[in-house]
Amino acid sequence: MKIVERDAPPRSVWALEQAGVHPLLARLYAARGVSGKDELDDGLARLLPPDLLRGTGAAAVLLADAIAADRRLCVVADYDCDGATACAVAVRGLRLLGARHVTYLVPDHAVGHQV
Repeated sequence: MKIVERDAPPRSVWALEQAGVHPLLARLYAARGVSGKDELDDGLARLLPPDLLRGTGAAAVLLADAIAADRRLCVVADYDCDGATACAVAVRGLRLLGARHVTYLVPDHAVGHQV
């Protein structure tokens, strides 16, 4: 793995820090082209509404029925950092919703995305 160092424009770092962003995060964001806190809007309002994601209604019913029937659930996850995070969130969320039998599977990374 090759580590790539990116320059962080000082003005962007300064602007982010002045907006209350932690100095380390300000450098990371600036190195990735972020120049203002407005580009970091992490509010839920910017997320796509669930009803616009095809199949979410059917998936919700399927999961609710499975949880009510005390069925076993398995979250299939990717091996990278966002896949691991999504897996942890899904497993915890399902348990908080009452699922008692939740496991997860991370396929061999040599296989890739051929799940």
